Amino acid sequence: MQDYEDIIHLPHHVSETHPRMSRLNRAAQFSPFAALTGYGAAIQEAGRLTDRKIQLDEDSQAVLDRKLAILREQLSKRPEVTVTYFQPDGKKDGGAYASFSGQVKKIQDYEQLLVFTDGTQIPFSDILDLDGEMFE
Repeated sequence: MQDYEDIIHLPHHVSETHPRMSRLNRAAQFSPFAALTGYGAAIQEAGRLTDRKIQLDEDSQAVLDRKLAILREQLSKRPEVTVTYFQPDGKKDGGAYASFSGQVKKIQDYEQLLVFTDGTQIPFSDILDLDGEMFE
């Protein structure tokens, strides 16, 4: 126990050439180190669930085609419709189903797009259902 008896009561050394390190910088030396940068984000992304796109059967597709025909007839009135459609995921296979409500501006048959007055465009191939007063 007498190993440090000769220095224990000496004053703390203060460097004349190096400024004293702040507590924040000193604490940062001992903070956790992420050896695998981005690994946590990759794990989180892999765990994120997506839905598969539903393929409509012939009957459901025929109902949707009839609704599009009714919509074409009413287009001059700028009808309000709610579209349930598939949004593909940009990062992985699958996607999610979403709903959008708005006034239909035009139907672009060549591009196969439903265009709304706010500029939203939904491809026919992604539409699962159309809903609105005109379809009742």
